[in-house]
Amino acid sequence: NDIEYILSYYYNMEEITRFSSSLGKFVGYTEYGLKQAEYWNSDPSDLAVRKAAKETVCKNHIDAY
Repeated sequence: NDIEYILSYYYNMEEITRFSSSLGKFVGYTEYGLKQAEYWNSDPSDLAVRKAAKETVCKNHIDAY
């Protein structure tokens, strides 16, 4: 439960959008990022894939680290 999957998008070294598995959705940090987050959050299949990434990516590799 202490693991969090984070997927961040950057432009010009500035974070514009982030998916956090603890929130279960995308969050935008710039005007463009807010629009992208709204678009991605409106797609339930994309959100399901991102939420599953915590299980498939993080938890499968925890013993290696």
